Amino acid sequence: MITQETILERVMMLIVRFAPPGTPINPNTDLAQDLGMESIKVMDMLMELEDEFDISIHLNILMDVRTPAQLAHAILNLMEHANGTI
Repeated sequence: MITQETILERVMMLIVRFAPPGTPINPNTDLAQDLGMESIKVMDMLMELEDEFDISIHLNILMDVRTPAQLAHAILNLMEHANGTI
């Protein structure tokens, strides 16, 4: 089973592609405030995450997720629910 740490690594690698060049990114970086991610970038990123992890991410997840660490945790929960492991 995939770990939250592995998910976080993959999420952060993907976020780097959407962040302004040279912007430092860590697990607690605020996606909106620190990276200035606009809605279109967030939508593109979510679609890539859906493909990466073979899950469906609902837009309401953005109300609870502000950092890569929170996003990784949410993805893990979605994967566990999708696989019936909870």
